[in-house]
Amino acid sequence: MEQLPSSMQMCFLALFNSVNELAYDILKEQDINILPFLRKSWIELLKTYLVDAKWYYEADKYTPSFKEFLDHGWVSIGGPLVIKLFYICTMNPIRKDDLELLEQNPPLIQWPSLIGRLADDLGTSPDEMKRGDAPKSIQCYMTETKQSEENARDYMNELIGQTWKKMNKEVLMDNTTSFSKDFVRIAMNFARGAQCMYQYGDWYGKPDGETKRRILSVLFESIPL
Repeated sequence: MEQLPSSMQMCFLALFNSVNELAYDILKEQDINILPFLRKSWIELLKTYLVDAKWYYEADKYTPSFKEFLDHGWVSIGGPLVIKLFYICTMNPIRKDDLELLEQNPPLIQWPSLIGRLADDLGTSPDEMKRGDAPKSIQCYMTETKQSEENARDYMNELIGQTWKKMNKEVLMDNTTSFSKDFVRIAMNFARGAQCMYQYGDWYGKPDGETKRRILSVLFESIPL
């Protein structure tokens, strides 16, 4: 850690302390050690960030294939980690069988995460490309298929619809019965939240306009009777 600049040391310690504090609280309350599970989940995400960095610095030389990007992107969007943290923070009791299944990234994690990735790219890629960022799913698809950006965007929306069908089938066929209904709903809400967040552009990077209006409407403006 001493090799890191001071700003990154602070970030590392904040993450380290937060993860260990969460593991301590769960161990104290439920008598189960989730630290190895949390460590694996964070490592999985951080490894994708290293790939993102490599693609960024090689952007003028290498563009990943569309499949290569999606196989990577549904993890790098952070969905698997966030959904696993949802489980840790909401389920009582936490079951070892569930943790083992979650480590394998079952469809209940894959599909919402993929929707999150595609929705994010649809909303943020225009601004990210202006900043010189690495290619996202839209650019990878355009490079591979020689399609226009409009056609690429149409295809991303089509993929989102197809993924929703897969996820709904997974739930309706009771393939998620090992998890509680509450957790299944939480996982699906990750996809809903992502589509809401990026419906009108980059809500995360540019939280103004429609984002601000919706927040004010929900939290501060009275409902007319």
